[in-house]
Amino acid sequence: MIDVIGSDAGAPGSLPVALQALVQQADLIAAPKRMRPALDEWLEHPSPAKCMASDDPIALCQTLKSLSDNQQVVVLASGDPLWFGIGRILIERLGRERLRFHPSPSSLQLAFARLGKPWQNAEWVSLHGRDESPLSRRLQQRPPALAVLTDPSRGGVEDVRRILRSSGLESGYALWLCEALGHHEERVIRLEPNEPMPADLNPLNLVVLLEEPPAEPIADALPLFGLDDGLYLQHQDRPGLMTKREVRIQLLADLQLPSQGVLWDLGAGTGSVGLEALRLRPLLRLFAVEQRSGGGGLVEANARRLGVKPAAVIEASAMDALKQLPTPDRVLLGGGGRQRAQLLQAVIDRMNPDGVVVIPLANVEALGQLRPLLDNAGWSLQITQQQAWRGQPLADGTRLSPMNPVLILRGSKPKR
Repeated sequence: MIDVIGSDAGAPGSLPVALQALVQQADLIAAPKRMRPALDEWLEHPSPAKCMASDDPIALCQTLKSLSDNQQVVVLASGDPLWFGIGRILIERLGRERLRFHPSPSSLQLAFARLGKPWQNAEWVSLHGRDESPLSRRLQQRPPALAVLTDPSRGGVEDVRRILRSSGLESGYALWLCEALGHHEERVIRLEPNEPMPADLNPLNLVVLLEEPPAEPIADALPLFGLDDGLYLQHQDRPGLMTKREVRIQLLADLQLPSQGVLWDLGAGTGSVGLEALRLRPLLRLFAVEQRSGGGGLVEANARRLGVKPAAVIEASAMDALKQLPTPDRVLLGGGGRQRAQLLQAVIDRMNPDGVVVIPLANVEALGQLRPLLDNAGWSLQITQQQAWRGQPLADGTRLSPMNPVLILRGSKPKR
């Protein structure tokens, strides 16, 4: 039987008594080279045949295969051997029937313990031997806590920072660097966005990203439009569900905002498009409608952050809210669901002459449903697809990570 024992930096002396007994009684003890000095000292100078130091799991498996079944063997490992540890390789090459596992806390457990944060709902992603695209995709879902198992040979912590920055989320997460967890040289520090990397960065590290409300911005210091996604407060149960920066810019251009008039934002979400429209055209009267519970408060909170004031924020279904709204000059129709065609017809019936409606769509079926309504009304049509890519780290270079394409249907009402 081969006992695979997970341990911390104090092993073997820090192991439970029963596991210490297994180590003492073993015919062969295999351990990483870094553990060998502590192991020799604890065993008080064991015979060379009793201890094997190796950082090559394949060579270790070959040695273990040659042993007889009646020999007692202990393999010392770090943390939980079955969580990105040697356990997988041992099972593949030796068979699970010869193995018995005794896990110690994993680096993920230790990291959240040091931060004093519950981790039952935390997510994680590994960059070991992989490109960084899984991290980019996971960040778009805005998890509240995300552990990143870094790969120092591919850029490590600095890659995580670059991906946060290119995703527009640098202001929405606290980045905690956890080094050599469980070792004497352990260090846990928070890295601010512009803070340099530690010159003595330990290669045994991982990163924990904890979502936090972005700091209250100074409205006058913000760009006029095209704000980073991370500047907006979002729904906690639907993070990432917002119009992304590249699409916002296109929608604002397609609206061709007048200097004054009435703008309806139907299905406002976080309010991002309508609120940026107010930064561009402060004299517009914005009526933001969002059906989702708590949506009105979220739009108002983001308005305060951006230093703008909508004419009204209404938390109701768009169809119910229409009778409260003045005749529009511009409409962004971002919601509506199954009532979207009914909503568009109401917009067509009430729009001022020379008005514009812009409708972002996720599928071509919706385009087929809505286009005939504008055609039948005699409106001018424009159909485009907005597709953007964001640069993400790839080894020593940069790759382009595609974002979800968005169809945009734009209708213009004749002047008379």
